[in-house]
Amino acid sequence: MTSTPHVSMKLRTALCAVAMLAIIPYGGIRAQAITLQQAIEMAQRQGPQARAAIAQREASRQRNRGFNARLLPQLSLNGTVPQYSRAISAVPQPDGTTLYTPLDQTNGNLGVNLSQQVPLTGGTLTVQSLLSQNQLTGGQQYKSYTTTPFQVQLFQPIFRPNEQRWSIREQSLTIDIAEKQYLEAREQIAVATTGVFFDFYSARLNLQNSVANAAVNDTLYNLNNGRFQVGKIGENDLLQSELALLRARAAVDQAKLEFDRSLAALRIAINVPAGAALDVVVSSDVPPDFAVDTLVAVQQALRNQSQIPANEFADVDARRKIAEAKLLGGPGANVVASYGLNQTSSVLNQAYKSPLDAQAFSIQVQTPIFLWGAHSADVQAAEAAREQTQFVNRLSVATIEQNARFAALGFVQSRRGLIISAKADTVGSKRYDVAYNRYVIGRISYTDLYVAQQEKDAALQSYVLALRSYWTSYYQLRALTLYDFEKRAPLR
Repeated sequence: MTSTPHVSMKLRTALCAVAMLAIIPYGGIRAQAITLQQAIEMAQRQGPQARAAIAQREASRQRNRGFNARLLPQLSLNGTVPQYSRAISAVPQPDGTTLYTPLDQTNGNLGVNLSQQVPLTGGTLTVQSLLSQNQLTGGQQYKSYTTTPFQVQLFQPIFRPNEQRWSIREQSLTIDIAEKQYLEAREQIAVATTGVFFDFYSARLNLQNSVANAAVNDTLYNLNNGRFQVGKIGENDLLQSELALLRARAAVDQAKLEFDRSLAALRIAINVPAGAALDVVVSSDVPPDFAVDTLVAVQQALRNQSQIPANEFADVDARRKIAEAKLLGGPGANVVASYGLNQTSSVLNQAYKSPLDAQAFSIQVQTPIFLWGAHSADVQAAEAAREQTQFVNRLSVATIEQNARFAALGFVQSRRGLIISAKADTVGSKRYDVAYNRYVIGRISYTDLYVAQQEKDAALQSYVLALRSYWTSYYQLRALTLYDFEKRAPLR
């Protein structure tokens, strides 16, 4: 069993009982003792929150991979093989009459397309090869093949938003946000694990302390009962001693329950089996001191926090909406130009011989004439939305600066508080030893001893809380800045 810092000699005599309590639930198996850093590493490697964060990061990476892949040339095969119809159709005759006759018509087409987006202009360039077949049976017999061995087509919007460039910019920010959010999630896991770790450590110390107090109060009650029998103390002192013993025993039961609850929470956090033997070890030494500059904390927070690219993403999205409102509501056009070779024949292999030029060019124009002010209203709404985004981003940056600055100051303060609490715990433990010995020889009253016991317990709890506060503030500072102040390097 690990040693407890700043515990008096009287308390140490009762720890063997606690050791039995810790071993019995494990069926005699010695518990695995882990440090805070080991617990955090386990939680970040195999904990449920860590796995969720890893899965979220992987999903973002794969979406980014898919987005970048779609920027490359896309090869596709499409067509209709075949389309069949049977119906009575009107067939014009050479003499000008119309003959209604049943016709069977079979059509089929197949094409291979290679398309490439053009981010610079927002257009799409397509290279394709086409083959179609039309067959007519019934009142007339007809069969033909039409081929386009090669065709290049350009589709280019004019005076329209370049959606591809906006999407590329937003996607680069999206993946940056996802990577930084993963690092923040890891540090938040460290913060949460620190909480459950010290919950268990505090519960274990509280159980040890409760058992020790119960053992001491049982001894004192027996001592006071003997003194009462010979008339050295009054009945009030004996009753007070018995009441203290009953309270100590009730505290042991409550401490056992809290011990089991905190142990279960720690197992969940680091993802170990429910029946696994587990214990924690905490060094009694005050952690080493290292400088934490508030200016560095603010700089690193502004450089590394995911909220910064998230703010930039919000601004890009707002500017995109302004461009869309201005261009989509105004005059625009689509230019479609193509050049290729084609041929037709009733025989398939003849349809590929001596192909002829095939050219096409069109401009599709759309110009609104009167929109009753809708265009102007849409633009003004988009500009107002961007102004709102700018103010929200400024507030966000100010909040980041403030949180980082006070996190650095709070960490420095927590170390000072830890040093004071450690000293107070040592003093409280020694004072209780002195009070206990003086009570045994009859120099002080039981009330004085009980006060010393309460102050000793309070000092121990204050020390554990200070230790927890120190490590919590340390990992919160890392989470806010994504910076390791001990190694002087950004987190990766």
